[in-house]
Amino acid sequence: MRLDNEQESSNIEDRRGISAGGGLLGGGLGLAALALVGMFFGIDPRVIMQLGEQTAPTQQAHSAPHSAGKESSANDEGKRFVARVLGSTETTWTEIFARNQRTYVKPTLVLFSNQVQSACGIAGAAVGPFYCGGDQKVYIDLAFYHDLRTRFHAPGEFAQAYVIAHEVGHHVQNLLGVMSKVNDLRQRVSKAEANALSVRLELQADCFAGVWAHHANKERQILEPGDVESGLNAASQIGDDRLQMQARGHVAPESFTHGSSEQRVRWFRTGLESGQMRQCDTFKHRN
Repeated sequence: MRLDNEQESSNIEDRRGISAGGGLLGGGLGLAALALVGMFFGIDPRVIMQLGEQTAPTQQAHSAPHSAGKESSANDEGKRFVARVLGSTETTWTEIFARNQRTYVKPTLVLFSNQVQSACGIAGAAVGPFYCGGDQKVYIDLAFYHDLRTRFHAPGEFAQAYVIAHEVGHHVQNLLGVMSKVNDLRQRVSKAEANALSVRLELQADCFAGVWAHHANKERQILEPGDVESGLNAASQIGDDRLQMQARGHVAPESFTHGSSEQRVRWFRTGLESGQMRQCDTFKHRN
């Protein structure tokens, strides 16, 4: 990727090396279950806690110092990378929202290690990168990128950027009111229907990630040969069907929460090729 011309976002909160305290997600779900969710690129953790019959905390995440913490010096390169990717998403979504007579409120990206306190609860690194609508923040432990390369077989900078862009896609959904509507509806339907709604939410975030990449490349030429293939491979590697087969040896479509490999690739490609938000209506198009 060509990120040298992308302005680094100042909306980075570095909590690496700072203890969050407390138990994992308030002691709700077990580590194994959360690890499975993390494999799927977890969405708003409140959904996870609802599935575990937990009550999501309503308070704002506690204020943490913006100092580097113990581990940041070793990860400055990673920090600069995510800051540039986040800055790129800020530029693109600010322009898209402005063209639609809206104001884009920039999210904060929180770097953490091991576990972190969010407005949605205390989350461990096993959850993977996630977005919390309660505080409008994206959370990521940079160690996840090692898993992305080795465990998920998705190397490349654009694959890493896709992770951030996907979570920012959830932020866009939050600003548009999509996330709250879906979360409310999930409480009134069956588990299978709730899972189907989660799939639609995730696929739209994939599509929005593609929309960002389309415009960032068109306007600032961020993509190099092989980047598109890297991003599409990442989308494919974290499809529910592929992950379930690896973890269980069989596939249970009724339990999908993020979509199949084919769906995730298709919707990411839809956003990437069209660059149009209106093409990302995953709730209208059920396939």
